[in-house]
Amino acid sequence: MALHPLADRIVAKSVEAESTSPAGILLPEQSKEKTQVAKVLAVGKDVKEVKVGDNIIHSEYGPNRFKQGSEELLIVKEEDVLAVVKG
Repeated sequence: MALHPLADRIVAKSVEAESTSPAGILLPEQSKEKTQVAKVLAVGKDVKEVKVGDNIIHSEYGPNRFKQGSEELLIVKEEDVLAVVKG
């Protein structure tokens, strides 16, 4: 099933949090922070500043979570996107 977001909505997939600390220590699953970074998979026709393939930082409370098979996807309004990650 392909998702086609409507209007100003964005479909994205969360980017996994780092599994090691900056010092190189392996972190257990419970210690990982829930990331607010996601990769954009599809955009609605009214989205102006985000494109497919961008990594975005979204509001913690903005996205709706949707399970498609074993993947958890996010549906985010463009106004809940805080920044596009460059580089």
